[in-house]
Parts: sequence; structure tokens; C-alpha cells
Amino acid sequence: MVAMTKRMKVFQIVFNDPSKTFYCSGDKVAGKIVVEVTEITRVSAMRVLGVGCAKVDYAKGKQRCREEIDYLKYEEVVQLDDHPADTDGSVILRPGNKYEYTFGFELPQQGQLVSSYEGKFGSVQYYVKALMERASHPAVECKKNFDVEEPLDVNTPDLLSPASGMKEKKVTCMFIPDGQVSLNAKIDRRGFCEGEEIFIDAKFENTCSRIVVPKAAIVAKQIYQANGHTKVFRQKLSSVRGNHIISGMCDAWLGKTIRVPKIKPSILGCGIIRVEYALMIYMHIPGSEKLILELPLVIGTVPYSGLSSRSNSMSSQESTASTSWVSLRMPSSCPPSYCDITRDVRLDQPHTPLLDDYDGGDSPIFMNSPQFFPPLPPYSEVEEEYNGNSRMLPVY
Repeated sequence: MVAMTKRMKVFQIVFNDPSKTFYCSGDKVAGKIVVEVTEITRVSAMRVLGVGCAKVDYAKGKQRCREEIDYLKYEEVVQLDDHPADTDGSVILRPGNKYEYTFGFELPQQGQLVSSYEGKFGSVQYYVKALMERASHPAVECKKNFDVEEPLDVNTPDLLSPASGMKEKKVTCMFIPDGQVSLNAKIDRRGFCEGEEIFIDAKFENTCSRIVVPKAAIVAKQIYQANGHTKVFRQKLSSVRGNHIISGMCDAWLGKTIRVPKIKPSILGCGIIRVEYALMIYMHIPGSEKLILELPLVIGTVPYSGLSSRSNSMSSQESTASTSWVSLRMPSSCPPSYCDITRDVRLDQPHTPLLDDYDGGDSPIFMNSPQFFPPLPPYSEVEEEYNGNSRMLPVY
């Protein structure tokens, strides 16, 4: 960004390494300020500022909520090399010449910065600003942004630990009990990076009269804090779905995969902005609220260096005879499976708010409709791509 005048032909900031995509804590930000003028100009001083700050700004009713935290504050006065200066430190710039002011400064050490971020109600931005002060004239400035990405290693013991959980829900129809649905899910670790596959082991049980659909999605939660208020914005980033489960049946996911899309790493160290992720495993229940289980995720920058998630998932499958983490009523002797396929629908659409999570393809079907209910319209199913393995078992 340049605030130009008729005296300025060129006034811009150029980094020494323009191909560098991002900086980390401790890196040196260096470059030059290039100036060309159209008429003789006396420059009193050239100031260089390095700025980094987190800002939150949103409306809550009639109140405007604003908050700001500084992470980088650097300032210096730079001089022209091999160019004479007056006793007051000012220099005269003449047309036809190119002048270059060099600058350089180090970013604070690890733990003192937060990665760059641009969100719906706030941002974390870093930039270099050049301020040219001129005698008897307003100052002229230009600005150039740069990105900071703090390393976040997913190979820590906490992020390598598995995450699991169980949820169940009693279903009613016109205040009459209509059975229940339950799910039990596990992932082998919590830390992932962009492009990695998350392998899901899960069991779903349906004893209500309706056909339910198990699904999984990666969701992002942006948390903004300002003036004592908190604003949360949720997005669904990608999702997969399983087979329809009819009344009295169970379904099992053994290593069903969902890929981590291209997303920003988690932001956990900022006092006013947090970006968190979760794997949401849920069951769509026609005519009722979803049954939802969320397993926490941390999206990092340093990829997993151990055995592949698939190897770990396959190992877990080999030990499913015990399946101590599964509390569903699975029969000891399973009948032959009549459904050996799992749907895997990948959404390549823009981020979709969860409030718009439309389940139009899941018709509100009852396996045994109460007599006082009118006949339901015929069910039509859209053909989708099938991938993976699943087992559907009767409930005893």
C-alpha cells in the first residue's frame, strides 16, 4: 500500500527474499525501501516500523466490540548508504536517481508470536511500514504485509494420544417413546496436518422405528473475544457418510477415512482469537435432532512422523475381538454381512456453515409407522460413490 504524491514516482518496500512464503519466530525480516522522485525532495527522516497485532471487531446489538493485542513492535530510522546528509540528518533526493534504504530486524523468539490469520470477525496481521518524513510537507507512507506461521508439531505425547467417546439418545414420536440410537467412536490420535487421512473406528446402533444415517465431518470453530463478550463461528469443512441403518440394526466403521482439507493450523496461544477443530461424528435422525459426538483435533504444521494412521487403524481392527471401548450390544456370533460397502462422499464445495447442514437426501422414513401417522411418500435414493468397508448387524 502506497500513499503517493506528485513528487513520488516510486515508493515501495521490497523484501530480500520475495519467494519466501512465511516467516517463523527468530527469523530475520530484511529488505529495502526503493524511492524515485519526480522533483527535488528533501527527506527529513525515513522510519521503518515492524508491526504485528491481533484484532477483533464485531457488532453485538448496538455495541461495537473491539479488542487488540500487539505481538511485534519494531521501529528504526534508516539512512542512505554513500549519500551525503546535512547536519540535521536530512538528505536531498533528485529526479532520475533510484534511492534504496536497507532495513532488517529479527522476529521475537518462539512462544511470543501467533500465526497469521484472517477470519470472519478478526485477524492476526504482520507488516512492514515505511514512513518518509519531509520538511514542510505531510509524511508519505507505504506498507507491505508478510505472513508468520509458527511451527506446531503434532508428534507430542498429548496429540499422539487417542480420542474416543460415546453418545446415546432416546427418540420419541408425539411424546411416545420410540427406542433410541447410540454411537461409539474412536480415532488413534488428535494431531493431524493438512492432507492427512483420519481413520475412524465407530459403532452405530438403531433401535428406533426410523432409518438413520451415520455421518462424520471436520468442523472449525472460530472464537473471538472482545469487551467481555465472546462470539463463536462454526464451519463444516468436509464430510463423509455411511450406510442407512434400518430399525433394529447396527453398523460398524472400521478405519473409515476423512481427509484433512487445506486449512490454517490451529491457533491456541492468542488471548482474543482461537481457531479450534473437531471431528464431528453424528447420526441424522429424521424428525429429531441429530445425535452428535465431537472428538477434538489439533491441526499442526509438522506432520506425523510415526507409523501411518492406516497401520495403526489396521492394528486396532485386529484387536477388535476385545473391543473394550465398545459398549454396544453386538452379537457374539455375527451373521453374514449383507452390506459390505460404505459411502464416502467428498465435498469440494466452499466452507458451509453448520446451520446450513442440509440433510435433504435423508428422507424421514419410519420402519414401523404408528397407525395414526398418514402414509409417507415413496423414498428415492441418489446414487453415490461407494468406498471402504462396513458391517451391518442385527440388534439382539
